[in-house]
Amino acid sequence: MTFIEWIYFFFALQAIHFAGTWKLYQRAGYSAWKAIVPIYNAMILMRIINRPQWWVILLFIPIINVIIFPVIWVETIRSFGKNQWLDTVLALLTLGFYTYYVNYALNVKHLPERSSEPKTAFGEWVSSILFAVVIATLVHTYFIQPYIIPTGSLEKSLLIGDFLFVSKFHYGARTPQTAISFPMVHDTIVGTGIRSYLNKPQIPYFRLPKIQKVKRNDIVVFSWPADTVRQFFVKEKGVTKPMDKKSNYVKRCVALPGDTFEIVDGIIHINESPTVLPDRAKPQYSYSAYNRSGISSRKLINEGVSDLHRKFIIKNISLTIRQALSPYILGFTNENTVVTGARGIPLAVIRRNGIQAQEIKERKKMLFLTRKKAAELRKTTLFDSLKRDINTLKTYNTTFFPNDNRYNWNIDNFGPIIMPEKGTTVQLTPENIPLYKKIIRDYEHNKLIIKGNKFVLNGVQTTQYTFKQDYYWMMGDNRHQSEDSRFWGFVPADHIVGKPVFIWMSIDGINDGIKNWKIRWERVFTTVGLEGKPVSYRWHFLAVFLIWQGVVFYRKSKRKNAP
Repeated sequence: MTFIEWIYFFFALQAIHFAGTWKLYQRAGYSAWKAIVPIYNAMILMRIINRPQWWVILLFIPIINVIIFPVIWVETIRSFGKNQWLDTVLALLTLGFYTYYVNYALNVKHLPERSSEPKTAFGEWVSSILFAVVIATLVHTYFIQPYIIPTGSLEKSLLIGDFLFVSKFHYGARTPQTAISFPMVHDTIVGTGIRSYLNKPQIPYFRLPKIQKVKRNDIVVFSWPADTVRQFFVKEKGVTKPMDKKSNYVKRCVALPGDTFEIVDGIIHINESPTVLPDRAKPQYSYSAYNRSGISSRKLINEGVSDLHRKFIIKNISLTIRQALSPYILGFTNENTVVTGARGIPLAVIRRNGIQAQEIKERKKMLFLTRKKAAELRKTTLFDSLKRDINTLKTYNTTFFPNDNRYNWNIDNFGPIIMPEKGTTVQLTPENIPLYKKIIRDYEHNKLIIKGNKFVLNGVQTTQYTFKQDYYWMMGDNRHQSEDSRFWGFVPADHIVGKPVFIWMSIDGINDGIKNWKIRWERVFTTVGLEGKPVSYRWHFLAVFLIWQGVVFYRKSKRKNAP
C-alpha cells in the first residue's frame, strides 16, 4: 500500500469505528461526534473503558497495535456489562464487529466504576502475559533484538555460537512493514513451519531517526536482499517475502556509498588503496598446506587452528556404528571413510560403540587462516609448504555479481565498482546495466525495459538514472567461506536492520548437540566492534544484577511489613 492508500485506510477505520460505537459514546456521556475525530476518539475511548491515555500511543505502533486492538474490543463491551465468556469470544471472532450488535441491538448501560483488575487468577495470568508480550515486542522491534551466529562467515571476529544483542536504534529502528504478524517471531512460527505473517497489507517504509551512520568496516545486521528461502537448509521452491521478513544476515560493511570498491588478489581496496581494518577484524583466507609425510590434525589444533576437516577410516563400519557417528560427521568419502570437523569423533563414543577408527594423515590439506596465523605456522615444521590460494583465473560467468556473463569477476579478483549513492546520477550503458538493473527494478520499484542499447524507464526513454537511496557492500571476514555481496550484490539502505553491540553468551559446539556444548567464558558479556582486545564484563553484570535483586527484595519486604 502507498502512503496515500494508507491515509484512505486510516480514515476508513475511523468511519468503521464511528459506525459501531457512536451510541456507546452517548451512553457513556459523550457527544456522538467525538467518536469520529481521529486520535481524540481514541483518547475518549480510553476514558470510557477506564484505561490510561498512553494506550493511545500503542494503537499507532505497528505489530504492537495488532496485540492491543483485540484487548480494546473486549474492554469496550465489558465496559457496557457484556463480560460473559461468550461475549469475549464473539468480540474476538468477529474482529471487533460484535460492538455493532451491542451498539444498535442492546440497551446497555455504561459502567464507569468498573474495575479494570482481572476477576480470576486465569484472567490475571492472561493480563500479565499480554503485558509482557507487548513490552518484549516493543523492545525487540525498536530497541534491542537478540540473535545467534549460526555460520562461520565472520570467523574469527564473531564465532559460531555467539549470542548477540543487536541495537536497532544506532542506525535508526526500521518500523515493521508487515502490518499483521505473529509477535516475537520472524518469518515462521517456531516449531511449526507455518508462515508468521500476512503479505498484505504492507505499511510504507519508515525509519526512526538514527544516532550514527553506518561506518566503513562496521559489523552490520541486514535483511538478505536475495532471500527467497522459506526454510534454510531445505531445498524447495523459493518464495517472495516482504522486506522486513527476509532472513537476517550479519556481515562487515566493507564499502560505503560513493566508494570505489575492488578486490585485488583477495585483498579489499577502497578508492584504489588497501583497506585498513580495525584491530578486532581477523579476515581468514584459504591456504593449501602440504607435507609429504602427512599433516597431523591434532598438532594443528594444538597450534590454535580450529577451522579444518578430518578424515577417519572406520574399519568395522555397520548400520549401528553409522547411526552412532551421525551427530559427529559431515559425510562419507566412501563406504568406510568419514569426514568430521576439527572435533573429530569423541573418545567416549568410540569406546561405547567399540568403533575401530584410524585418522588419515593427509599430505594435502585446505586450511582457513588469518595471514598472521599463516606466518606463525610457516615457522613450524608442520608443513613442507603453505601457500595462500588466490583465484587468478578470470572467466566470464554468472556465479558472481552481477551474475551476467559479460563480467569475469571471481572471489579474489572483483571490480572495480563504484558504490551507488543517494542523489548521484549514472549514465546507463549496455555494459553497466547488469550492475544497476536490480536496483532500478526491485529496490527502487521502477519499470525498466531494455531494448538493445536503449532503456525505457517508466515509459520514458532515458540514458541516465538517479539513485533514490544509498547502497552498501557487505562481506564476511572468512573470505572463502562466506556467501556475501560478491554473489548477490548491493545491500540497500532500507535493508539495514541494526548494529551488534554485545555478546551476552557464547557456546562452542552449538551445532553439535547439547552434550558437546562448552561455554566460552572469555567471550561472555564482551563488546562487539570496539578497538583493543575484547574484555569480558560478566562479573560487572553479575554485580549489577545482584544489587538490583537486593533492591527488589528490600522494597517487597518494606511493603510487606508496612502498617
